[in-house]
Amino acid sequence: MLENPRSPRVRAVAKLTKRSARTETGLFLLEGPQSVREALNYLPGAIVELYSTPSAWEKHSDVRTLASEHGIDVEYVTEQVLAAMADTVTPQGIVAVARQTPTSVRDIFAAGPRLIAICEEVRDPGNLGTIIRAADAAGADAVVLTGRTVDPYNPKVVRSTTGSLFHLPFSVGGDLNDVVSRAHDAGLQVLAADVKGDDLLAARAEGVLERPTAWLFGNEARGLDDDMLDLADRALKLPIYGRAESLNLATAASVCLYESAFAQRVAG
Repeated sequence: MLENPRSPRVRAVAKLTKRSARTETGLFLLEGPQSVREALNYLPGAIVELYSTPSAWEKHSDVRTLASEHGIDVEYVTEQVLAAMADTVTPQGIVAVARQTPTSVRDIFAAGPRLIAICEEVRDPGNLGTIIRAADAAGADAVVLTGRTVDPYNPKVVRSTTGSLFHLPFSVGGDLNDVVSRAHDAGLQVLAADVKGDDLLAARAEGVLERPTAWLFGNEARGLDDDMLDLADRALKLPIYGRAESLNLATAASVCLYESAFAQRVAG
């Protein structure tokens, strides 16, 4: 059992809360039984190290069974060691170290997607995690992150995806011009979510949302610049019927992705 919170091994895990360490090692931190469970279910080969307190390991028998099935050994740690490793204030007893496994932009579009999300300069980790989770729930084929978007392996992003990070392909570091060009070459229309756009309901009535689509989402504060909007085939906005000034980015993205998912499934 690991008992020293200041040991080199514990410090190496804790450093993965920093982007510099993640970039240098190609690894990232998973916290909590939910994230670890999804990794074991969908991408067990990515897990490099697995740590748990004895009480948490006893409690989460499904995680224990999955780890055993994939031949992954657990290292027991004390509560103090786990707290030193984790990014959260109240960790849930299990953490893992995993390899980063992004997909190339080329491979994403070569797979013939019908619905993807493109995130351009999304800076809030919670927003990005929620968009990835919503894309997963809506049955999107992939998420493409440009180079100015927050690191998807940021612990806050990983936690807010609740495991969706392991359910669908995503790429990192793409150039927006190149991504949009690849989307068009793959037969997708690019729809920008923007307050200056046309009414989404009108576009839905026109049958626009039935087509293979790449949704483009911009920065939380500034949205999409005019040159970015020019890359899209059309900009659409969500109508606001109440007195709210605007919608949170992740909420708006969820609605847009689901509207396309509904329309595509009705159209067959």
